[in-house]
Amino acid sequence: MSVQGKCRSVTMPDYTPDFLDMMEPAYIQFGKSGGEFAFCGVTGSIHGTCDGQAVEFTWSGCDEMDEAFGGGWANIQDGGALDGQICFHNGDEADFIARRW
Repeated sequence: MSVQGKCRSVTMPDYTPDFLDMMEPAYIQFGKSGGEFAFCGVTGSIHGTCDGQAVEFTWSGCDEMDEAFGGGWANIQDGGALDGQICFHNGDEADFIARRW
């Protein structure tokens, strides 16, 4: 199974469910050569090759209208859930669990 595809972020321990979906339903999407994500007031474009059961990536985007960037990782778990973390440069880390949409 590959990380490629669109997944709905169902759990982010540092955020309440209503805040998680503040702007739109929270998600992360990996394609063959990158992807995108959105949660709370954060949106980002994922850079790099996204293939296999695990991926490490960099991203750039916005955090509530301010420029933001960082890195992250994701792994396919038993049962197909996507477990990962989105890291802000010199800042916070946002853990997530997502399921295929």
